[in-house]
Amino acid sequence: MQVIYEDNHIIAVNKNCSEIVQGDQTGDTPLSEIVKAYIKEKYQKPGNVFVGIIHRIDRPTSGVVLFARTSKALARLDEMFAQKEKIHKTYWAVVDRIPIPESGSLHHWLVRNVQKNKSQAYNTEMPNSQEAFLNYKLLCSSDKYHLLEIDLITGRHHQIRAQLATIGCHIKGDLKYGSPRSNPGGGIHLHARKIELIHPVSKELISITASVPDESLWKFFEEKVTHK
Repeated sequence: MQVIYEDNHIIAVNKNCSEIVQGDQTGDTPLSEIVKAYIKEKYQKPGNVFVGIIHRIDRPTSGVVLFARTSKALARLDEMFAQKEKIHKTYWAVVDRIPIPESGSLHHWLVRNVQKNKSQAYNTEMPNSQEAFLNYKLLCSSDKYHLLEIDLITGRHHQIRAQLATIGCHIKGDLKYGSPRSNPGGGIHLHARKIELIHPVSKELISITASVPDESLWKFFEEKVTHK
C-alpha cells in the first residue's frame, strides 16, 4: 500500500488494480482494513481505529482512494461527494482508438445490470437509468494506444468504462467492455490520477496525485505528458 497524502483528518492511498476498497464476497482483505492496520501500527493506537470509506473505484482500476480518519471528516466529505461540484476527480484511460472529436463531453443514461456487474450506456433516457456526464481530451498517443484525460462529472457504476465503450473507445485490458485481450494480472488501463478538493477541516484547497502503475505503457505515457 502506498500512502500519498496523510494528515489528522484524511488519508489517501494509491490503489493497485488488484485491491478492493471495501470487503466483498471474495473475502480478500480490503484497503479499508489495510489502512486501519497502518494507522494503528504507525501511531501505536490502542483499541479500534476509525477509517471511513468515502468513495470507491473498481477493483481493476488503480489510483487515488480517499479515506476519512475522523467521523467529522467523514460527514463533511460525504456531503461534498454528494455535491459533486466540490470534488474534482481526474482519470487517465488508455484506449484503442482516438475519439472523434479528440476532446469533448459525453452525456448518456446508464442502466446497471447487477447480475452481470455491468452498466450499459444509452443516448436516451431508459427505465431505471441514471444520467451520466464526463468531459474528455486526448493527451497523447503511442503506436497502438491513446491516452485520454477524463474529467468525471457524475460518479456512476462503471461510468467511464461504459461511456467510452459506447463511442468505440475500449480501455486496454477491459474485456467486460469490449477490449479484445486482458492485461496480465487482470487489471485495466484506467487510473484515478488526481483528486482536488477543499479540505473538510482546514478549508484549504488540496490536490492529491497518484503516480501510474509500474508498467511500461503507463510509464511511457506519464513520461510523455510530463515532458510535453
